[in-house]
Amino acid sequence: MQASILKKYCDARLPWYTIYPTVPEFSAEVGAQDCEKWLRRLPPDDSVSLYFHIPFCRSICWYCGFPTATSRRDAPILNYLSVLREEIRLVAEQAPQALPVSDVHFGGGTPTVIAPTEFLALMELLRRRFAFRKTAAIAVEIDPRTFTVDMAEALGAAGVNRASLGVQSFDPIVQKAINRVQSKAQTAAAVENLRQHGISRINFDLIFGLPHQTVQSCVESATTAVAMRPNRLAVFGYAHVPSYMKRQRLIDEAALPDSAARSEQAAAVADTLVAAGYHQIGLDHFALPDDELALAQKAGRLRRNSLGYSADTCKTVIGFGTSAIGRLGEGYVQNDVATGSYSRHIRAGRLATSKGYRLTDEDRVRAAIIERLMCDLEADVPAICAAHGFDANPFLDSAERLAMLAEDGIVDIEKGFVHVKQEHRFVIRAVAAAFDAYLNRSPY
Repeated sequence: MQASILKKYCDARLPWYTIYPTVPEFSAEVGAQDCEKWLRRLPPDDSVSLYFHIPFCRSICWYCGFPTATSRRDAPILNYLSVLREEIRLVAEQAPQALPVSDVHFGGGTPTVIAPTEFLALMELLRRRFAFRKTAAIAVEIDPRTFTVDMAEALGAAGVNRASLGVQSFDPIVQKAINRVQSKAQTAAAVENLRQHGISRINFDLIFGLPHQTVQSCVESATTAVAMRPNRLAVFGYAHVPSYMKRQRLIDEAALPDSAARSEQAAAVADTLVAAGYHQIGLDHFALPDDELALAQKAGRLRRNSLGYSADTCKTVIGFGTSAIGRLGEGYVQNDVATGSYSRHIRAGRLATSKGYRLTDEDRVRAAIIERLMCDLEADVPAICAAHGFDANPFLDSAERLAMLAEDGIVDIEKGFVHVKQEHRFVIRAVAAAFDAYLNRSPY
């Protein structure tokens, strides 16, 4: 039965539903002027989250699906930071007073390609332009292969309190196949340096479904990771889309595991982490019982945003840098993906919003249903609809796939309350897709 469920519902083309509506629905009808107007309308006392995209790496990993570029020189990074500082000024000036900040995330790329002194200067600018909460969460993504003691010291001095380390796999054969050779010692040293400088909240990223990966190598990687005791782990399935990401054409497709093998790998990693004391969070995260994600899940306030699962309860996310996505009151905005175009807009004194999406009331209801499904594996559809002033029946009636999902034993539905069975959490995206009004409605 499990194999048939996999074949029927594990469609790689389904969205990950980090946001809804998803990015393919964005259009140029929403631009920089809309972004400025939406920023000016932000409630001055509501906390916001800030996201910074740093699109540079010292080398390119072939599996990566993010917009990044290799830069072995510092000049392009310094130029980019100059533009980023100007964007910070432009955004901050839209608000009548310094917006309160409760969450900051530096992603990429590799944010720690920024020199320590430059990172400290950037954080100092942010603290001048925004009103940081005393309890603000400040997170940085790190490549252990290029991480230095000086950078660890700078992160600690800047108030960073969470670090997310790219690991993917500790198997040397897999590492070579994806152009990311990273020793256990490098990862362990990065963890130790972070902890010595007061950054005790550590995340690891692992990936299954990579070339030459096996269940055994996945379990060994998870076991090695557990020995370093990160607070949480994200375990993603590799998405092979060489038509979209040209770098993935360097990966040997013949060495990729099939869907059944991928499922076995995911289950084996999950079993390993749960046995080690981690709580499974949503689709693909694992956290120690005292981690914010586990506490948020227990309290029913786990959220999902463009970065994945989060304990951040801010309604507003402001994105900085190329390709960054923001979530404002009226909708979503996204910066230009191309660094040159992004820089030209900012240097000309205007925001670099290239596209976005204006939310409707119905979008907000569907987004709430999908978020609860992705976070809690269940959703009280009538209660969510009532909270938004809508009748639940049209939403349930239009979710034609629900009946098939129920018939196949994936979900239980009682008076509009949709519950996904624990053993079928790996197809939660298919359940969420039932409430996606924009997805191609052809049968599975």
